[in-house]
Amino acid sequence: MDQEALKYWIALKAVEEVGCVGFRTLLLAFSSPRAVFSATAQTLKVIPGIGPKTADHIRSFSNWGMAKREIERASELGVDIVTCQDPLYPRNLLHTYDYPPFLYVKGSLCPEEIFVAVVGSRIASVYGRYTTEKISRELALKGITIVSGLARGIDAAAHRGALAGKGRTIAVLGCGLDIVYPPENKELAAAVASHGALVTEFPFGTPPNAPNFPSRNRLISGISLGVVIMEAGEKSGSLITARIAAEQGRSVFAVPGEIGAAGSKGTHRLIKQGAMLIENVDDILEEIIPQAGIPPPVSAGPSPAFRPEAFAPDRESSPAPALDGDVASLGEPEKKLLSLIPSRPVDIDTLIASSGLTAQEVLNALLILELGGLIRQMPGKQFVRKESSI
Repeated sequence: MDQEALKYWIALKAVEEVGCVGFRTLLLAFSSPRAVFSATAQTLKVIPGIGPKTADHIRSFSNWGMAKREIERASELGVDIVTCQDPLYPRNLLHTYDYPPFLYVKGSLCPEEIFVAVVGSRIASVYGRYTTEKISRELALKGITIVSGLARGIDAAAHRGALAGKGRTIAVLGCGLDIVYPPENKELAAAVASHGALVTEFPFGTPPNAPNFPSRNRLISGISLGVVIMEAGEKSGSLITARIAAEQGRSVFAVPGEIGAAGSKGTHRLIKQGAMLIENVDDILEEIIPQAGIPPPVSAGPSPAFRPEAFAPDRESSPAPALDGDVASLGEPEKKLLSLIPSRPVDIDTLIASSGLTAQEVLNALLILELGGLIRQMPGKQFVRKESSI
């Protein structure tokens, strides 16, 4: 879309009291935002849901300099403004009640991507981060694009897992794209933009204020076919995402956790309320793939080639890197950790304490060892070495 036409989109969104639903109503009535600004007050007033006050705001709008600056800022930062009429606009989002008229996008969107959201607590346990990275990586290996919110804890682990699986991932922000929040995720944000996209509906300069995040959450679920809740306390914002997802008709999944743990209370409550309990990615794929409307998408950028056969559930094994039990091909952290895992179960905390590795290094190594078929996860968040690797 040329900049002159885009100017009217930005201006109409900025008009007081128009909002996302009002914008959609006006777009249906007039076909373009430019035509809305050319309409008479009398014509605008008879549009359902608009009324005299909103019509007057449209007719008196004069802040065209703001719209021009927004377009210039987008060009400076390498950000695309993707309208709801653009074929790149996420098609799932168009089926929600209050979808944004346009999105700010840094990176790339692919029109035929299959999106699954993975979200959870900002205060995540070691096991929660490990499980999130594992599930996200395995979904990415299957060609699924992971959607999350770039927050601390589970969200960041979801993006890292997708990147580790050489897949694509989308981070939906509750602020303008000229702000990275939280700031410690700056490098992660850059990686996401290079292997997917950073997305927001908020103009440049919008700070990450608390009221923005419920709006952000509706986009996370709206873009996706399903939402996986990894860890969530009783008052976690992820429960809001789950509720919105259910209202939008999306599949809601929950990963069970340790009984009595604070981070399990929210997910266990969701399961009691009807969320689908998942133990592995096949549980997600069996629900999602029939909704995806395969034929396969045409991928762009670094996304792995779509493989329909990859979606056949395999309960015996998970997709694995080219290890196939070959201990010699392991890196030093993986070799060290494998030497500390006996044929009897051992928990993550013990492995961290005895290995001298950081928690993140242990998480990454466990993920590689499990995907390589050298260890397996046992009940109670413990790991045991497989007999074939002894």
